[in-house]
Amino acid sequence: MPIKVLIVDDSALMRALLTEIINGAADLKVVGAAPDPIAAREMIKTLNPDVLTLDVEMPRMDGLEFLDRLMRLRPMPVIMISSFTAAGSEVTLKALELGAVDYLAKPRAENISMLQGYAEDIRDKIRAASGARLKSTAVRAAVPPAPTLVPQKSSFSPRLLAEKVIAIGASTGGTEAIKEVLSSLPGEMPPIVMVQHMPESFTPSFAQRLNSLSKLTVIEAQGGERLQPGTAYLAPGHSHMRVRKSGGGLVLELSREEPVNRHRPAADVLFRSVAEQVGKNAIGVILTGMGKDGAQGLLAMHQAGAWNIGQDQMSCVVYGMPREAAEIGALDEVAGLADISASIVAKLRALDKRAGG
Repeated sequence: MPIKVLIVDDSALMRALLTEIINGAADLKVVGAAPDPIAAREMIKTLNPDVLTLDVEMPRMDGLEFLDRLMRLRPMPVIMISSFTAAGSEVTLKALELGAVDYLAKPRAENISMLQGYAEDIRDKIRAASGARLKSTAVRAAVPPAPTLVPQKSSFSPRLLAEKVIAIGASTGGTEAIKEVLSSLPGEMPPIVMVQHMPESFTPSFAQRLNSLSKLTVIEAQGGERLQPGTAYLAPGHSHMRVRKSGGGLVLELSREEPVNRHRPAADVLFRSVAEQVGKNAIGVILTGMGKDGAQGLLAMHQAGAWNIGQDQMSCVVYGMPREAAEIGALDEVAGLADISASIVAKLRALDKRAGG
């Protein structure tokens, strides 16, 4: 049975283009196309789609209001169609908080023909969304496990804070997963470097949001920064990010080389550099996401002596990247999202104690 898709978009041209692209795959089928959320509401009842694509800005009811109601009353996988602008990024991040699984670019009028180039990405995102674990559904099905408590002050030795580096990679569902991990960590931590697959117009807003919710200082990397304890660095959406030894410390390097695993930034690029430059002093973290990015880089970290943890299947929105990492033997521990921060802190404490910190 093909995956049934309902398109909700006020642009007739966008509805036609998305329909053509989606129906171009044998395993996908557009069962309806609604011009606004009011019409969509009736179509959902009669057509019972597996996945919804939802325009953010529409007449009669905006996409966020509709999404909020939908996730409370009839949760289903939703992919937001957004303009990749600063304003669009704020709305899209809010949509992900409300329970949307993923998002797609909304091409500007002069670039609509380029939508054909996105065809495989669009189809992959719909396939992943159809099997995604929904936050609202999980909450209603059972009370989520209580997170393991993390002490507010870490009291790590200066040596550990200076030597260790934590590297995080995530994709689909990762904005909420990274938010949970960082907001649960104490402010006194070794430097953290992160890759989240998202467009360049989104990463500044995402870094600001993380900074406002975390005891850590969270910034979008500009390149050339010397890694500092208590700071988390997010790779910008336009560049790969690497760490490099320099003058007794580590600095960040950005590069606009070709995408790796169809992504730039790619988690594999960051993880491989951490394996080479940090070795056994690193901790690797791989969170929810579609595809295989990060798995080989984590394996290189593991082989270099790093300790790696992956998110478990039950708490992932899409169990792709962590599954691949687990299958190739790159992980030392697997944990639910609510327990990852505590596991990281516990591992750092054990390393500190062993070193006499």
